[in-house]
Amino acid sequence: MAIVPDGAEFDFVIVGAGSAGCVLANRLSANPGVKVALLEAGSPDKGLLLRMPAGSGSILPEKNAQNWGFESAPQPNLGGRSTYQPRGRGWGGSSSINGMIYIRGHARDYDHWRQLGLTGWGYRDVLPYFRRSENNDRFKDAYHGSEGPLAVTTPRETGDLYKAFVQAGVAAGYPETDDFNGPRQEGVGFYQMTIDDGVRCSASAAFLRPILAERGNLVVLSNARTHRVLLSGGRATGVEYSLGPGAAPKSLLAAREVILSAGTFQSPQLLMLSGIGPAGHLGKVGVPVAIESSEVGHNLQDHFDLGLVWDCTQPITVYSQTKGIRRALVGLRYMVDRGGSGRSNHIEAGGFLRTRKELDAPDVQLHFFDANFFDHARSRPQRDGFAVHVCQLRPESRGEVRLSSADPLADPVIDPNYLAAETDRRTMRESVRIVRKIVNQSPLDPFRGAEHRPGQNIETDAEIDEWVRATGETIYHPVGTCRMGADSRSVVDGELRVRGVAGLRVADASVMPSLVGGNTNAPAIMIAEKAADMILGHTPMAPEDVAVAGDALVQAM
Repeated sequence: MAIVPDGAEFDFVIVGAGSAGCVLANRLSANPGVKVALLEAGSPDKGLLLRMPAGSGSILPEKNAQNWGFESAPQPNLGGRSTYQPRGRGWGGSSSINGMIYIRGHARDYDHWRQLGLTGWGYRDVLPYFRRSENNDRFKDAYHGSEGPLAVTTPRETGDLYKAFVQAGVAAGYPETDDFNGPRQEGVGFYQMTIDDGVRCSASAAFLRPILAERGNLVVLSNARTHRVLLSGGRATGVEYSLGPGAAPKSLLAAREVILSAGTFQSPQLLMLSGIGPAGHLGKVGVPVAIESSEVGHNLQDHFDLGLVWDCTQPITVYSQTKGIRRALVGLRYMVDRGGSGRSNHIEAGGFLRTRKELDAPDVQLHFFDANFFDHARSRPQRDGFAVHVCQLRPESRGEVRLSSADPLADPVIDPNYLAAETDRRTMRESVRIVRKIVNQSPLDPFRGAEHRPGQNIETDAEIDEWVRATGETIYHPVGTCRMGADSRSVVDGELRVRGVAGLRVADASVMPSLVGGNTNAPAIMIAEKAADMILGHTPMAPEDVAVAGDALVQAM
């Protein structure tokens, strides 16, 4: 571990070595004349479960060294249930424990940001930053990059169950889509993944670990809990942090900028701990107000998810692959040659569909598991089965993140406010019927057994609504709590600068003004790529001509 004296000065101090922080550390330290410090509350991403794609199923279910394992506030629209909120802790952040699905979202998502007044954030503008990160093994076209550090692959061999799901989607009337990140998102097909020859390609593996040995100007402090941003004369001058419970606070100074990349829950927490936030709330928890910023912590959005489960009549799912001694053999086989079921994320197929024909883009996403996966894998499979998870892509409900106290080591209060909007409830209800329609098509006849979740007895609107409230959960895509905007009330401006404070930015998924239509890891990396250019004063990458196809895509759907 690096030893840094109290009060040491760097050009840039980055808080959080997650999907965005690793990218920023890489790009900002590329100039050997620039000194960069990266603080991470967790540890380096070592261990088999962090490398083996199937390992996430063992990390997600409970709080541990790699998983913050937060719990939400009781949710009034879910019968008062609290919901489990896993988030990555350690190098790579959530990219070290997620499902490794590489999805950017729909072109209209970014064009909507542009329409909100965020010049430079339209689809044409952000596509070059997606491409800069990417090293795609299959697609060599204007939508994809092939020289970036982030490995993006499509499974070369996929099981019969995944193939049957895609065929069932086509039989149900949906198009088959070859590339969800290309000219058409809508349809069913196979996912691209951040997996490199059977090994998880997290943000740490792609952007951080490969450069550490050669860059003496980059220092990474692990197990470092940031307490607050230091402010003086309206400027961020550094951060206060500690190295373990009970350790004395220390400081790092930033000659140029402090950049918060602690994620959707903890970036707003750090702002509020620093006195930047809603004055009324800060006063209640005993934090002196430095900058009144009423929207810090607000605008929380997440993809609310349902897991529908069927028995599988053939012994080809995760249950049979890991039953008894086979569970240990999966790990042994993987360690020998990266072979076997350990090299799969077990979510190789899915889709983007519309619950209503009049919509101009898909409003639900499907994830197909070759396991009866639900409840964040807390319930181990007891039989062969498969699951179709479905989430609403653009929820209207808005929640918030608050401080539980002035203690910087306390968990934040997370209140997603799921299903507050009628549109959200209707969308989830209709998505259940869409999934059933697909699974009951003939291509899945050789595999489909009894429906266990929600069960064939759940049919009416009222019955489905009750099941949704009782079982729905997050699929790990929270955004929006440090909203980027052109208006003065937004937390950060279009260049991610915190309003009212010089030398302070936020660069992670928390700045998204609205949730994108898909998994959020690739967009978080894109935000960091674009942020690096802004911070260094580089000319923005030229918009891609292919973005015209992206604009046409919106109208075609």
